[in-house]
Amino acid sequence: MSKFNTCVAAVVLTVAALPAFAQQPAPAAPGRDDFFWLGEINKASAVINTEQGLLDRAIAPRIAAGLDTMLKAGAQPGASRPTLVITFEPLLIAAAGVEATLLHAGRSSQDMLATVRAAIMRDEVLKLAAQINATTASMVRLAETNVGTIVPNYTNGVAAQPNSYGHYLLGHVAGLERDAQRLREAYARLDRSAMGTTVLNGTSWPLNRDRMANYLGFSATVDNAYDAAQILATEMPVEIGALATSIALHTGAFVQDVMTQYAQPRPWILLQEGGGNTYVSSAMPQKRNPGLLNDTRAQASMVIALGIGRAIEAHNIPPGMSDAKSVKDNVAVIAGATRMLQSWDRILNALVISPERALEELNSDWTASQELADLLMRKYRLPFRAGHHFASEIVDYAKANNIKPTDFPYAEAQRIYAKTLAEMKLDGGALPISEAEFRATLDPVAIVRNRATAGGPQPAEMGRMLSAAKQTLTAQSGWIDERRGRIDAALASLDGDFAKLLPAAK
Repeated sequence: MSKFNTCVAAVVLTVAALPAFAQQPAPAAPGRDDFFWLGEINKASAVINTEQGLLDRAIAPRIAAGLDTMLKAGAQPGASRPTLVITFEPLLIAAAGVEATLLHAGRSSQDMLATVRAAIMRDEVLKLAAQINATTASMVRLAETNVGTIVPNYTNGVAAQPNSYGHYLLGHVAGLERDAQRLREAYARLDRSAMGTTVLNGTSWPLNRDRMANYLGFSATVDNAYDAAQILATEMPVEIGALATSIALHTGAFVQDVMTQYAQPRPWILLQEGGGNTYVSSAMPQKRNPGLLNDTRAQASMVIALGIGRAIEAHNIPPGMSDAKSVKDNVAVIAGATRMLQSWDRILNALVISPERALEELNSDWTASQELADLLMRKYRLPFRAGHHFASEIVDYAKANNIKPTDFPYAEAQRIYAKTLAEMKLDGGALPISEAEFRATLDPVAIVRNRATAGGPQPAEMGRMLSAAKQTLTAQSGWIDERRGRIDAALASLDGDFAKLLPAAK
C-alpha cells in the first residue's frame, strides 16, 4: 500500500494491464440473432419430439435435413434471416416441405418469440456484466494507486472535507458492485425458457419443457404458462431498463464531479490531453474541452432516456401486448449501457491527478474545521454544538480577513473560544488545545490518516476494502464464465444431437 505523501509531483495515471479479474467483454457471438434462436428452437424440437415419439422417426431425418439446409443458407453473407415465426416458416417449408410444420406441435409464436427475446437479452446482459467488471477493475486499480492522495470532497457542490482519493473511488466501486448484484438478480429472472407454454395456457401435447430449456442453455422454465409470454416478457425489459438507469446515474455522477474541475483555473484533476480525451476550441486557443467527459455524460443521459422508456412503453397496456417487447429497443438499452461503461473506463485510465495541487486547495480552505469540534468533544468533552460554533466562528473570522488555516493566529483562536463559552454559558476556562495540537488538527493528511470509522479512508480500512473489492470482482468474473460456458455447452450438445438426426452421408 502506498504511503501518505503530500509532496508528490503531478502523476499521470497510465493504462496498465488489467489483472485476471478485470474481464473484458467477449465479442458478440456471430449470428446469435432472432433467426439463430428460431433455428435452435426448431433443431431442439426435432430432436426432442422424435425421441418422445411426437414426430415420426421415418420422416424426422428429411425434416432435419431441410432445416439444416435452410439454416446454412441463412448463414451466408447477405442471406435473408427472418425474425418472426410467420416469416421463418415459409423458408423452412421451401427447404423441407410442408411436413416440416409438424415441428410446430404445441408451439406458438408467443412462446417462441418470448424465448428468442430472452435468449438475446441474456447474451447482452452477460456482455454488460463483463463491462461492469472491467470498469470496476480499473477503478479499484486507480483507488489502490491513490490511497495516499488527499483531495477535497464536496457536498452540495461545496468543498466539505478532505479525503483519500482512493477512498472516494471505492465509494463508486460500491455503487457499481450493487449494480452488478442487481444484474445477477435480474439475470436469474431472465434466464427462463417460455417454450412449451404456447399462447398462455399450455398445450395438449406432452412437451418436455425442461429438456428444451436445457438445450437452449436456460437454467429453468417459466413456471406459469400465462406468465411466460403475457407478463414476464413485458416485465423483464422494464427491470433491465431500471438497472441500466442505475448504472447511468452512477456514471453521470462521477463525470460531473470531474467536470466541475474544468471551471477552475487550476484543477487538481483533469483528463490527459490528446488521444480523443480533449479537443482544442475552434475560437479560444486557451481552451481544452473535455470531449470524453461530454460524450460519456451524453451516453449516460441517453441510457436513462432509453431505460425509462421501457416503463413508458409497458404501462397502461393489457397483458400480452407487444409494445415493450422489441428486441431492437431492449438491446439498445443494454448495449448503450455497455458502451457508456467502456467510455467511463477510458476516463479512469486518462485521469491526471496532482496531489500537490489538491493539498494546496485543501489548505486554502477550511475543509478540516469540523475536526476542531470533533477533537474538543472527543478529548476535552466539550458539547459538539459548542465546538461546532467555535470552529464556525474561526472560519468566519478567517474568511473575513483572508487567512488560510495554516496561518490562523493561535491567540485569535483563544479569544474566539472564550467568547463561545461565554455566549453558550459554559464553564471551561482557556482553550484546552495547545498551539501545536491546533495546527495538527487542521492538517488534512492527519485527519484522513487518523480516521477510526469502519469503512473509512485510514490505511488499514483501505487495505481491507481493496481486498474485498478484488474478491468480489473475481467472483463476478467466475459467475460470468459459468453462465457463458453453460449456454455454449448446451448449444454444442444440441448441435451434436441434431447431427445424429440428419440422414447419413452417402
